[in-house]
Amino acid sequence: MEAYIIAGYRTAVGKASKGVFRFTRADDLAAEVIRELVASVPNLDKERIDDVIVGNATPEAEQGLNIARMISLMGLDTDKVPGVTVNRYCASGLETIATAVAKIKAGMADCIIAGGVEVMSGMPFGGWKIVPNPEVTLKNPDWYWGMGLTAEAVAKEYNVNREDQDEFAFYSHQKAIEAIKNGHLKDGVLPITVKENYLDANMKKKTREYVVDTDEGPRADTSLTALAKLKPVFAAGGSVTAGNSSQTSDGAAFVLVVSEKMLKELNVSPIARLVSYSVAGVAPRIMGIGP
Repeated sequence: MEAYIIAGYRTAVGKASKGVFRFTRADDLAAEVIRELVASVPNLDKERIDDVIVGNATPEAEQGLNIARMISLMGLDTDKVPGVTVNRYCASGLETIATAVAKIKAGMADCIIAGGVEVMSGMPFGGWKIVPNPEVTLKNPDWYWGMGLTAEAVAKEYNVNREDQDEFAFYSHQKAIEAIKNGHLKDGVLPITVKENYLDANMKKKTREYVVDTDEGPRADTSLTALAKLKPVFAAGGSVTAGNSSQTSDGAAFVLVVSEKMLKELNVSPIARLVSYSVAGVAPRIMGIGP
C-alpha cells in the first residue's frame, strides 16, 4: 500500500521574540493552518481523519498538554480526531510525516494530518526549566551543548572556514529573496491575520490587525562585507556568528497524507510521495552533520 501527500500549507516564518508572530500562540497558529488544509480538499469528511501528528521541539508551557490534541480540537472543530505530539528537535515535523506514511503503508490508517509548529517567542531557548543529569554533565558535557557550540565543533573538525560560512549564508538570503520576489513560495504560504493589542501614546488600549504572508528571515540588505564584520557569538576565536547562523523562528506547516484507497475516493491527484526515510545517531558534539 502506498501513501500520498495531497495537500500542504505553511505559515510565513516569523522571527522569534521581535517578529510578526511574537504574540501568537502555537495552537492558534497551527489550528489555522490545518483548518485551511482540510478546506482545500472539499470532498474530505474531517471525521475520517485518523490522527493529527504534530512535531514540536519544546512541548511545554503554551506548547504543552499534548498540543497536537488541542490543535486537532481547535482546527477541526470535532472531538472525533485524536492527536499526538512528537519531539525529534529540528526534525520533529519531518518525523511526523514519516510516521504518517509508515502507519498508512502498514494499513493502520487512511488519512493523517502531519507537520509541526514552533513559537520560540513564547519561551526561552531550550525551555523554561532545563534539568541536566549531573553525572552526565560531568562526564559528557557536550551531550548538552547547544547548536552554536556544535556548529563550532563541526566547522573545526571539517575545516569549514568563516568565509565559506558567510558566503553560504549570503547566497541563502539571495536565493530566498529571489524566490519571494518571483512568487515561487506564494501558493504554499497561508496568509495569517494577526490581531495585536497595544497601548497608544495616551496609554489607551488599542487593537491593530495585519496580514503576514512573507518570511521575515531573508534580508535583501545583507552583504558579504557586512557578514564579515560580525563577531563570533558562541566561542572565542570561533567562526559562527549571528549572520551565518539560522534564526530562532515562529511558524507552522502541515500536510495531508492519505492511502491509495482514499486518494481514489477523494478523486484528487497527489502532489508528492515520501519514498523512504531513515535516521542515524552521531556524536552529540557534532550533531550538525546529521540534520
